[in-house]
Amino acid sequence: MASSLDIRNLTVELPTRTGWVRPVNDVSFLLGEGESLGVVGESGSGKTMLALSLMGLLPPGARCHGEAWLARKRKEHARNDEAGSAAKGNGVGPTNLVVAGPAEMRVLRGRDVAMIFQEPMTALNPVVRVGAQVEEAIRVHEPTLGASEIRDRSLRALERASISEPVMRARQYPHQLSGGLRQRVMIAMALAAGPGVLIADEPTTALDVTVQKQVLELLTALRRELHLSMLFITHDLGVVAQITDRVLVMYAGRIIEQGPTSEVLRHPGHPYTEGLLRAAPRLTRDKIVPIPGGVPALDALPSGCTFAPRCARHLNECDRAVPELVSVNGEAENHRARCILAQ
Repeated sequence: MASSLDIRNLTVELPTRTGWVRPVNDVSFLLGEGESLGVVGESGSGKTMLALSLMGLLPPGARCHGEAWLARKRKEHARNDEAGSAAKGNGVGPTNLVVAGPAEMRVLRGRDVAMIFQEPMTALNPVVRVGAQVEEAIRVHEPTLGASEIRDRSLRALERASISEPVMRARQYPHQLSGGLRQRVMIAMALAAGPGVLIADEPTTALDVTVQKQVLELLTALRRELHLSMLFITHDLGVVAQITDRVLVMYAGRIIEQGPTSEVLRHPGHPYTEGLLRAAPRLTRDKIVPIPGGVPALDALPSGCTFAPRCARHLNECDRAVPELVSVNGEAENHRARCILAQ
């Protein structure tokens, strides 16, 4: 199944003691069919909250505004549409995830858009065998299937996720698996129902370098094989360079730079992106230069550019208003940055 996401002015608001804050603030982007889009930024930039808003998993009390259109193309009849919107044939109308109700999101979640969470040990149920957890991901969307067919499909999902001896692994509990195997189980669960959009929230953060490389290669192969549209969230620019076609750089809830991955990493248009690149470890002996300070609290954002207090190229004009996303150096529209110096 091929799918795409069209995000328009998406804003998430959370209640706090000092008022409402916006961890996702007026975010717009397009994830094309079969494309891999990276989202990078420091902790607190809004990356995970963006993913949770698309999955309908925001915390209680949260408010979501804007549009998030999920366009789907199915080759088979959709089943088990408890929201009454299943479509027959090859086309399925777009759905706005922002206004989708709980019943509709239960249908979409897993079947059309799925998510791999950052820490599999907390995402997996510790007292249920991993095979049963993969089977549940299938059964909830295919209730008419028999037990043997569901089991066969779960084993195929584990095998597709490069898990050797899937029959034996399916009988094990999460604590009996290594970190890499647990992450592969999460991948198998996410893809078991055949979604078209996959959101991966820092799936390699807790893994060693060798296992990280294997998981990235697996995700790349599965994306091409299944024609997945993938939103890959990470803080590792090396991972972004390896696995994504385009990249969004987020800071304090906003997109501050976006464009083709190679272009953004070679010719960054925003001082924050430049700072992330300088702070990234290299094989050469160049000195690592950290960005001074930290991401500002969402209830105490500076006026104008939110990065201005940490920026070495700060000008008085930076404090007057939030900069617009503009084309970097007047070049192609596909590389833009939220900085008055970008042009």
